[in-house]
Amino acid sequence: MSTLEQLYGQAARRGTENHLPYAGAFAPAEAFEVLQLDPRTRLIDVRTRAELDWVGRPAIDGAQYAHIEWIRYPGSVPNAEFIEQLRQVATPDTPVLFLCRSAARSKLAAVAAQKAGFTQAFDLLEGFEGDKDGQGHRKTVAGWCFRGLPWIGA
Repeated sequence: MSTLEQLYGQAARRGTENHLPYAGAFAPAEAFEVLQLDPRTRLIDVRTRAELDWVGRPAIDGAQYAHIEWIRYPGSVPNAEFIEQLRQVATPDTPVLFLCRSAARSKLAAVAAQKAGFTQAFDLLEGFEGDKDGQGHRKTVAGWCFRGLPWIGA
């Protein structure tokens, strides 16, 4: 088990090394550890409500977990209230870890949060389901589920 300082340091190093426009990036297991060690941390799931209903979600309970769509379903319309909704569950100095299916929308959410003054906005690498394997399936090569972290199925 790592310390919070080590975990945040590793995420920040990734941010610096990869020239990320937000605080940094966590591997799934690191993010889970941070959530266990720091009750201030919020995991913000930016997938659509349909994805949660059909695929599942991380088994993080209470105030540490929030679902805020980045893109609205149906229609794939950007959520114009995203930052306003984020402010309802976190303050600008709250560590916020953004999660999506495969770590694409979460990066965009982290950029938007950082621009809105959230100084500890982080991407969660690999996403919930990870990339597709050779047969087009997810949850088999990377991601929260593949890494064996707790989740609730649909």
